[in-house]
Amino acid sequence: MAKYYSYTPAFLIAVCLSLTLGSCLDEDPRDRVTEEEAFDNTTHLYLNTIANIYGYIGGNSDSQGLQGTSRGVYDLCTFTTDEAIIPTRGGDWYDGGLWLDLYTHNFNVGPVNDTWYYLYKVIVKCNKAINRLEEATNTIITPAQLATLEAEARAIRAMYYYYLLDLYGSVPYVQTATTDLNEAKQISRSTLFKNIWEELTQALPHLANERSNVEGDYYGRVTRHVAYFILAKMALNAEIWTDDNWTDDIHPDGKDITLICEDEPLNAWEACMYWCDKLTDAGYRLEEDYTSNFAVNNENSRENIFTIPMDKNLYSNIYVNLFRSRHWNHGDAYGMASENGPSATISAVRTYGYGTEQVDPRFWFNLWAETVKVDDQLVILYSKEPLYYQPLVMELDLTGHRYMKTAGARIKKYEVDRTAYSDGLLQDNDIVLFRYGDVLLMKSEAKVRNNDNGDYELNVVRNRVGAPWRKATLENLLAERLMELHWEGWRRQDLIRFDRFHRSYDLRQQNQDEEDRHTIVFPIPPGAIALNPNLMQNPGY
Repeated sequence: MAKYYSYTPAFLIAVCLSLTLGSCLDEDPRDRVTEEEAFDNTTHLYLNTIANIYGYIGGNSDSQGLQGTSRGVYDLCTFTTDEAIIPTRGGDWYDGGLWLDLYTHNFNVGPVNDTWYYLYKVIVKCNKAINRLEEATNTIITPAQLATLEAEARAIRAMYYYYLLDLYGSVPYVQTATTDLNEAKQISRSTLFKNIWEELTQALPHLANERSNVEGDYYGRVTRHVAYFILAKMALNAEIWTDDNWTDDIHPDGKDITLICEDEPLNAWEACMYWCDKLTDAGYRLEEDYTSNFAVNNENSRENIFTIPMDKNLYSNIYVNLFRSRHWNHGDAYGMASENGPSATISAVRTYGYGTEQVDPRFWFNLWAETVKVDDQLVILYSKEPLYYQPLVMELDLTGHRYMKTAGARIKKYEVDRTAYSDGLLQDNDIVLFRYGDVLLMKSEAKVRNNDNGDYELNVVRNRVGAPWRKATLENLLAERLMELHWEGWRRQDLIRFDRFHRSYDLRQQNQDEEDRHTIVFPIPPGAIALNPNLMQNPGY
């Protein structure tokens, strides 16, 4: 007999009340229930459909989860850019050339394939959840309840297609549990864009008009506000994502792209501003303290919009970035392990103004550099000398270099949870996926691209950290997005939108065949193509 596993974190136990699904809190969900028991009441129905999906947004193994783990969505969007690098350090971090391949845009690597399968795994689960909810209509739930529950599952599915749209371009589109992924038809990138847009806007009226980042009934869930953010991102990137031939150096003009925003036709830039304003109207604001968004207890941030809930006593989600980046002795000083790998690039360090008289304050918020102290004590190396990171020293291969182990400024963005488990991987800082600082920068950029003035939004962000006034130009906005959103997983998308991703930057030289921009999407896994005769490889691969 089939066994069903209930994903039952504390924040989902109360969902039945919020969904008005009846008196369902008297029962005790179990880790294992039979198929009959899994769907015999509203509690079990929700926990074994939608709640199960949420267990995959975070992760604890490679290429799983939207952020927090290694070799997945985050790494593909970060270590392929001018923002961050994982250099080879002697016998450490070569990993068969993986990190060098990502940085130099040789994308026939395992994480590209594994991320594809992870994203589709969750989409298939969404389809199965929707199918099960529809089967339960009029027996366990009413049609009105179905509309609410189904909208949430559809919005999660749309979010995962959003990542496929960004990363892979033209992909198979599956909306039913009865369609085999290996038989699904591949659709154009512009069609996928249209489908996601329609899916989200149709789901909007049925989604909870609640904050997702705060503890309570909707903690960690896809609510209306999360959908607003995704729609804003889609509008901002519409020139790229509605282009079905991204290798011909021609793409639509955002002013000529019409997007329907709650029955109002707007061009792409106006649409981006529309959804950004929706988030402002919903009450999101910048926190006075930039660092509070990444604190150990950041659940009640006014700025964070969508996060991965983290609680070392409740969830198995991990966060690897601090763990991967710190020098071993730096980790030891906290009583944790470390792997001494990822660093900021030299160009990122220069963007902050490091080495000049005017260093952006976020440099010190986001990066460990120079002499490091823990509990006011210098971190000491095995040589008995103080640990001193070298922000302006970096090479693709540091083997044999004087600063092989200490080159590069290291990630500091999240407060260190001194009570974390598993060498610091299991911590209580919720992982920030979407936040309002990004919303303001999106609106500023959309204004500039629409020939309007985006100075106000840009400088609200800069004023918060005490940075001086700057004119909102595209060049300044690209730099601002690096400083404000460093280590948050947006840089690849930004470089593509600014037509920089396929070019030479920092230590990376443009590949000989890269002028056609084909690397702005990743290759579709050969294994997926072998199984599905309808699939064609992306151009250039």
